[in-house]
Amino acid sequence: MAADWDEIRRLAADFQRAQIADVVQKLSERNCIEIVAKLVEDKKLDVVHTLDGKEYITPSQISREVREELYVHGGRINIVDLQKIINVDLVHVESRASELAKSDPGTQLILGQLIDENYLDQLAEEVNDKLQESGQVNIAELCKTYDLPGDFLTEELCARLGRVIQGQVDQYNRGVIFTQAFVSRHKARVRGLFSALTRPTPVRNLIGLYGFQENLLYSVLQELVTSGRLKGSVVGGRQHKAVYIPDIYSRTQSSWVDSFLKQNGYLEFDALSRLGIPDPASYIKKRFKSHKLLFLRAACVDSAIVDQLEASVEEAVTTATLVDLQPMVPSCLSEEDVALLLGQAVRAVHAQSSTVLLGTVVVSEKFIRNCLALFDDIMLQKAQKEVKNNPVFLITEEDVKQGSVLLEGSASSKKDKREERRKKASEGTGSLRGGGGGNAREIRIRKTKKKNRREEESDDETQATSESTSHKQGGVPFMSLEEIVEVLEGRVMDCPEDLLEPLAQQILRPLTKAYQEVVRTAVMSSTSTGSGGNRKQNVKDLQEEINNLYNNIRLFEKGAKLFTDETQLNIVKHVLRSVCTDVTNMLVTFIAAERMMTSDNPTTITAEMRLKVLALLPDDTKVPLMKLHNSLNGKSIEGFLCSLETCAEECGFLLKKADKKREKQALLLHRQTLLEQLKQVEEPALVLHLVSVLLFQGFTHHMLHAPGRCVPSILSTLQPKLPQDQYELLVQYQSLVVKQLVAQSHGGTESSDELDTIQRDIHRLTHDVKDLLLSPRKPSTTDE
Repeated sequence: MAADWDEIRRLAADFQRAQIADVVQKLSERNCIEIVAKLVEDKKLDVVHTLDGKEYITPSQISREVREELYVHGGRINIVDLQKIINVDLVHVESRASELAKSDPGTQLILGQLIDENYLDQLAEEVNDKLQESGQVNIAELCKTYDLPGDFLTEELCARLGRVIQGQVDQYNRGVIFTQAFVSRHKARVRGLFSALTRPTPVRNLIGLYGFQENLLYSVLQELVTSGRLKGSVVGGRQHKAVYIPDIYSRTQSSWVDSFLKQNGYLEFDALSRLGIPDPASYIKKRFKSHKLLFLRAACVDSAIVDQLEASVEEAVTTATLVDLQPMVPSCLSEEDVALLLGQAVRAVHAQSSTVLLGTVVVSEKFIRNCLALFDDIMLQKAQKEVKNNPVFLITEEDVKQGSVLLEGSASSKKDKREERRKKASEGTGSLRGGGGGNAREIRIRKTKKKNRREEESDDETQATSESTSHKQGGVPFMSLEEIVEVLEGRVMDCPEDLLEPLAQQILRPLTKAYQEVVRTAVMSSTSTGSGGNRKQNVKDLQEEINNLYNNIRLFEKGAKLFTDETQLNIVKHVLRSVCTDVTNMLVTFIAAERMMTSDNPTTITAEMRLKVLALLPDDTKVPLMKLHNSLNGKSIEGFLCSLETCAEECGFLLKKADKKREKQALLLHRQTLLEQLKQVEEPALVLHLVSVLLFQGFTHHMLHAPGRCVPSILSTLQPKLPQDQYELLVQYQSLVVKQLVAQSHGGTESSDELDTIQRDIHRLTHDVKDLLLSPRKPSTTDE
């Protein structure tokens, strides 16, 4: 021991001598800095240069100063403030602070601050003082006060509960700490307040009114309800819509619902909502699990009402009558709910197919069939009258369209055959002599063959069209709603008056459909017996007749051109209204027969009837026929003939202009017809008319078809060609005819003696006028 102390003394003396002795070599400050920098570069020396450049400091010294400053500042210091105190770069301070936090469990680096356990204990003591003073503390407010993150502060404070902090944390909200005294006081307030409630009350309103802590209130309230201390229930959980419902209110409410359902047999959802039940449907299902209820849109109905309705429906079906279920249906139900309820009653007895619902009235199908049977006689009579009074009865527009589709397949082939026939006819006219007659004979034979083919095709198409239209309704109305109501009112005894109109609406459509079938049957019957024969008549004869009329019209046109403009216009209009109209009606009748339409004699068809037929024809047929129809109101026979040729081609007829021989035959036939008529007629005006026309044809060799008012113009035209005595006779006879007509039109204005004189003169001259043409000698025919 003494030796050791001697060694120490010797070393101390050596050290003192070294300090006193003079320095042999001295280093400059620059050299020292370079040496230290070199040593640091070679990692032989670990030092940190201070920010002012005057000192070097080791890392261990930095750590020591960090601990010292943390202690001096009460266990919490910011890294930035620490850097200013130690006077080194911030990087070195952060590095040593991080190492300190890792090496020391009691020190933590939070948001750039070093905090040790002593500071946290001191903070917990301060929080405990506040807690004991106020009864609760909010960690969110503590975060603002101490500038610390909420999660860190919550974790540290919860770790010191029961040790430093005398309190408890809400299990639903860890952001609040309570004392037991505060919880007890709060619980007592909640218990007293909710015990006094007698009606449903939103919990949210009580929180704002009495200043309860929300999370603690829900916890305490749930605990009191679960333990049975509060007689009630919380609906809506811990949400803003939570409502406390006292048991006394629930019992009163349930008692009202039970008694209402028992007395009335139904529950209305709106009434339950007014009682404060938020979800009436779920409440009813939960309340009446064992009851068999029918839920509708806005109400539910007890099974007793449903059973009563089912019994009534079943009785109506069995007895083939009707029953009004309105007295059995709750009056508060909407129309939609009533329909659902009645539909359920009908389905329950499997009567969907045997009943019809008319509002709240259930009508059996047998009853409706009986009502329909009341109209059978009326329907048959009306159908027969309709077919008789309507000479152009059309099936339907849809039937015509469908028939057009069926005919479409054969239309193209027919058109090709017409083109081929026309080509052959034009080739046959190359012969100068026998071309007219021989070619006409050849065409007529082919036309007969085509007629046979058309009849066969028409039969097939007619059958297909009738089959396709047998399932469709027509467009002919039967009776109006008011008329049906009148019939039902007179023949149905056990039907309420307010039900007559709905019942009429129910049977209106079946009646109309049945009426279409009856009318169609009548039409088809008349088609097959009467007009059907016209439709299937010899097409060859029809074409011959149309050809004759076509050539006569051309001859009439030539005769009309020999007169002045005014007279010529009157003759043209007369030809269009008479002969041309007859030809048009023939074509329309033919088309109507081919399209499954019935028609009477073509002479009875009016312009309105033609338009009715044309309106339902397909466009390819309607367009040319409509032009032909419009040409009847024109002022040109030539325009009519052009339209006639187009329509005849569309109908399958070939119009051929007559040659000289046939024109001469037509003139002779026309003259002979007029002469036969002249022999039989005794009417003075008609005698004058026939004689004038026959004389005109005899002198001009042109046929004439003129109205009676053109007789003076005809006589004026014939004056240069007639002998003077014959002309004077005709003029005298004309003046007597005019006087007679004027006297007859004025009635008693003329004396009877004068009228008798006129009639005697006319009777005397009538024989002489007829003899101008009927006598064997015919001097007029030799003058040209």
